[in-house]
Amino acid sequence: MDDQLFRATHRTATHVLSLDLHPIFRNNRDIELALRQFIFKAHRSGEPVVEIIPGKGTGQLRARVLTFLGQKHIRRLYDRVEVSDGNTGRVLVHFARC
Repeated sequence: MDDQLFRATHRTATHVLSLDLHPIFRNNRDIELALRQFIFKAHRSGEPVVEIIPGKGTGQLRARVLTFLGQKHIRRLYDRVEVSDGNTGRVLVHFARC
């Protein structure tokens, strides 16, 4: 997968790793691969929180992201998922601190 899909964003004083799904939103296999690599990379590197940007649109891509995150083997990697009411175009994934 291209590293261009991973981008760092700055939110006040924190550094959040982000995955923007806009460039690949039409390819199911690429979406699955990007999500899998992103979540495993974030888990391995000890990120406290990451941001996945499915965009607002119709909500289908966000639903796909949430379905992916709900898989049992993926669910074990993180602590909780946050979908903001104010910004439905992003999903935050919080990892447990070890």
